[in-house]
Amino acid sequence: MTKNPFLNALLASGYISLVASAMYYSPKYAGSVDAVIVPVTVLSLFVLSAVVMGVLFFYQPIQMYLDGAKREAVSLFLKTVGVFAVITVILISALVLTSKMIF
Repeated sequence: MTKNPFLNALLASGYISLVASAMYYSPKYAGSVDAVIVPVTVLSLFVLSAVVMGVLFFYQPIQMYLDGAKREAVSLFLKTVGVFAVITVILISALVLTSKMIF
């Protein structure tokens, strides 16, 4: 979406946090639903998430690539993925460090 890989990765992480929070807290408010709407909703959310991540990671690099800035487009994409990977490693590390499980 932007030419800032840090902002793109943070927006992706924010979107994931929003979806995960909704999935975590919604059963507490809505109760347990045993109907076909549950798998339909989960698959719809999966497709929506793929589109959102595609836009956040690919839209601006593709625009840049088509405009002839091929090297910059690849660089932006790789930087965005790199920043997102660092955020993911930080989250995994925090999970492991705060976990009560012993490996």
